[in-house]
Amino acid sequence: MNEIRQLKVIVTGASGMVGEGVLHECLQHPQVAAVLILSRKPCGITHPKLTEIIHHDFLELSPIAEQLQGYDACYFCLGVSSLGISQDAYYHLTYTLTMRVAGVLSERNKGMVFCYVSGAGTDSTEKGRSAWARVKGKTENDLMKLPFGQVYAFRPGYIKPTPGLKNTHTYYRFINWLYPVGRILSANYFCTLRELGQAMVNVTLLGYPRQIINGKDIILLAKAPGK
Repeated sequence: MNEIRQLKVIVTGASGMVGEGVLHECLQHPQVAAVLILSRKPCGITHPKLTEIIHHDFLELSPIAEQLQGYDACYFCLGVSSLGISQDAYYHLTYTLTMRVAGVLSERNKGMVFCYVSGAGTDSTEKGRSAWARVKGKTENDLMKLPFGQVYAFRPGYIKPTPGLKNTHTYYRFINWLYPVGRILSANYFCTLRELGQAMVNVTLLGYPRQIINGKDIILLAKAPGK
């Protein structure tokens, strides 16, 4: 009988809605054996699978670099909205920080699968009119040049929160009615947070023929059997 593969994964952004949801799915998944959270502040969750590193400067990871090796995947859910901040600040927090963390991880984990939460509308050409979409596109493109085992850019649109989690944005209370309608009319832009987390684990276990993972791909991957 073949031994069931067990994963060790890193999750960033667990203090946000997406990261918390992905972490939740990892902790529930039978093929995820260990989860390391890399965060600036405690997430407030305890679990036998869970280890937490609190580190305040993601641009300087050398003090903790040795603790970041030996992992199969990183689910990079750390990010900010472009609303209310300058283009320079958005570039720094979206591109520079992400590439710095990814660079360290790729050096320490040659076979790692890196899953980056990007967004629907990201501009792979880096030439469009939208500044945030260009920055996201550059981040995706440059991540794919790093010596990881594989890089996948996840581009969800509307993400339905997982019930019961604490970091859900309050405005979802007022717009959740959009989800069932949007899922019927345009499934490529509507997925659940549960599907996103399951898709990340499954793409690590099974791979996927495309590196750009859109909404329909997320839904399909979430249904895929484990390995």
